[in-house]
Amino acid sequence: MKPTSTLREKYSVFIRILIPILITQVTMSLMTFFDTLMSGHASPADLAGAAVGSSLWNPVQTGLSGILMGITPIVSHLIGAGKRNKVAFNVTQALMLAALVGVLVIGCGFFLVPTILNYMSLEPKVHHVAFYFLTALGTGVLPLFGYIVLRSFIDSLGQTRISMAITLTSLPINVAANYVLIFGKLGFPRLGGIGSGIASAFTYWCIFLLALIIVRHAAPFREYGVFRQFFRPSLAKWKELLKIGVPIGFAIFFETAVFAAVTLLMSRFDTVTIAAHQSANNFASTLYMIPLSICMALTILVGYETGSSRLKDARQYAKLGILTAAALSVVTAVILMLVRQNVAELYSNDAEVIQLTKHFLIYAIFFQISDAIATPTQGVLRGYKDVNPAFFLTFVAYWIIALPLGYVLASYTGQGPYGYWIGLITGLAIAAVLLLRRLIRLQRKLAGLSIDH
Repeated sequence: MKPTSTLREKYSVFIRILIPILITQVTMSLMTFFDTLMSGHASPADLAGAAVGSSLWNPVQTGLSGILMGITPIVSHLIGAGKRNKVAFNVTQALMLAALVGVLVIGCGFFLVPTILNYMSLEPKVHHVAFYFLTALGTGVLPLFGYIVLRSFIDSLGQTRISMAITLTSLPINVAANYVLIFGKLGFPRLGGIGSGIASAFTYWCIFLLALIIVRHAAPFREYGVFRQFFRPSLAKWKELLKIGVPIGFAIFFETAVFAAVTLLMSRFDTVTIAAHQSANNFASTLYMIPLSICMALTILVGYETGSSRLKDARQYAKLGILTAAALSVVTAVILMLVRQNVAELYSNDAEVIQLTKHFLIYAIFFQISDAIATPTQGVLRGYKDVNPAFFLTFVAYWIIALPLGYVLASYTGQGPYGYWIGLITGLAIAAVLLLRRLIRLQRKLAGLSIDH
């Protein structure tokens, strides 16, 4: 990365950073998309089981990934301030922390998953698929978290094309493994939705090992000597990483976990409703990769400019990023409205599931419009290392407002399962307004401090 002087130059840098991140995130999302899609063609019960498993795993994965992504603004600030010699120590400590977090997740899952699934009172086959789907995913937790740290390091140097190339290799691996294991090809047993969990874990190992080789041997990463020197675990550095990462992780967790909570609450409806809900939710999650990618690009760019004390440039990146996300959300909303039928048919051959999915997709349109403001704004705040307010605001919007409202609408009005989606849309809209307000106040404060100095 390098300093820019005009808006045209900034937009060029922004797009150069953004496009590989977007391709990377869409590819990661497509892994879940194909897990759900291919499981759905095995049977409705396999789709529902994989859906329940994914809904329980995704908030844990994304929340803890957010904690580990705390290394991104730290490295961006170090690069911007010219302190390259401190990068290896920070990345190594983040990897150690990732390993510890991974072990804790596996341990907690061993005790909690059976209890949670029993509470849901699922149909026997759905329960069976969900349990073994999550068990299989557990074998890929450690490499996934290690990859997240290495990818965050790669991205923080502005080398987003490299992480894109790594992640792109994951999709054909995942799809091929899904095909073989879900449908029982090449002599393997037909495992249905459970096979998608095994395929995902296998893919996590592949991309972690590939990232490890690239960071160790390829330019410009080898210049930082991440694996050339042994560092003892530093509790002080772990504390710094957690101070930044935990609010990021919890903010992400609160947003994704509320969708998991809705899936849990929807377990009182029939299997067709669960399958349709998850199909629409899965596609909405794929669309969410657009604002999420912009969010990640803004964290890198705003962090770099802030570390270099170029606050005006940081503000300009923030503005063009959020406006770009808003414009793209309008385009995707129009497209989704036109192709709802085609999207629904991708997930199932069951006419009832297709019809319900079409209705849920209408609500998904409103999701992504609010996300287009809220998510990039969080990315800007992370670039400034202002992470605690976003954590609090997302908790209030999603868990104090969205989920209770959805429960009331679903349980005490004629909205039924759609009530939960209305509640979620309301929470997302409130989060967008509150986060944008926080960003404006922070930028004015920083501008005032800059003038004083």
